Amino acid sequence: MKTEEITFNKPKSESPNDGGKALVGGLIVALVLVLIIGVIIVSKNHKQRILDAGLMERQKLDMASQLNQRDSIINEWVVAFNEIESDIKKITTRENILNLQSMNPEISKNKKEEILKEIQVIRDMIDQNKKKLSYLNKQLKNPGIQIAGMQSQIDTLNARIAERDKYMAQLKSDLSQRNIEIGQLNDKVGSMETALADSTKKLGNQTAELNKAYVVSGTYKDLKAKGLLVKEGGVLGLGKKESLQENFGDDHLFTQVDITKTKTIPVNSKSAKLVTEHPANSYEMVKEGKDKIAYIEIKDPANFWKLSKYAVVEVRN
Repeated sequence: MKTEEITFNKPKSESPNDGGKALVGGLIVALVLVLIIGVIIVSKNHKQRILDAGLMERQKLDMASQLNQRDSIINEWVVAFNEIESDIKKITTRENILNLQSMNPEISKNKKEEILKEIQVIRDMIDQNKKKLSYLNKQLKNPGIQIAGMQSQIDTLNARIAERDKYMAQLKSDLSQRNIEIGQLNDKVGSMETALADSTKKLGNQTAELNKAYVVSGTYKDLKAKGLLVKEGGVLGLGKKESLQENFGDDHLFTQVDITKTKTIPVNSKSAKLVTEHPANSYEMVKEGKDKIAYIEIKDPANFWKLSKYAVVEVRN
């Protein structure tokens, strides 16, 4: 009986080089994986940064737009505030004038109508300013346009406009409620006008009377014949002087003049003298050539006529 030999094959032992290669391969694979993952992460981060940058840019544009809008609205507010303030001053000034006019207890119908028209003009101004304030209120409520202190200013202007509106309404009511008898007022005004006309006429007559003066000129013979001159004084007929006759009585012998308008008295003679008394410094004999007096110039009318309203000029041809 044969005995079978059983042989066992020994496994081949691994060399050290083969193990090192496997390790290097593993490391390479791991490195590649790390690089791939890094690239993916970097790529994602880059995209995110791009998205973030775009978002920031849009936010900046939105903010700039809001700022521009706010600045524009603020400018509108400043203009509107100034206009409203100016209108309120104008309204107040007109109110004061109307108040004085409406206090007159004898206001005429025409004046009353004028005041009512003026009240309507003021109320139209008030309505326009109410619309401006309403617009400002709407602007103030826009999102992102909240500005501290603006609402307070708008409220103050609203209150002032409301006060003016109330005052105008009250003034119109008071004016409308007055029970004025226009006929009686017209009669009274008519009487006053008549009285004023009479007074004016009377004053005019008095002034004209005060300004009246009388002038006459002529030779001694002519003036004597009219009963205006006489010769007095002297001795044995010599040295007599001409003087104005007292109580000559007839103004028609003279030419009537207005002392405010009469500046000269015609003479046209070789010589002349004033028989009546007049201050020497108030007049002047004005010559024409060497041998002729053209006229008497009245240099100071008030002074010339203060002693006498009569001027008697004796001439010699």
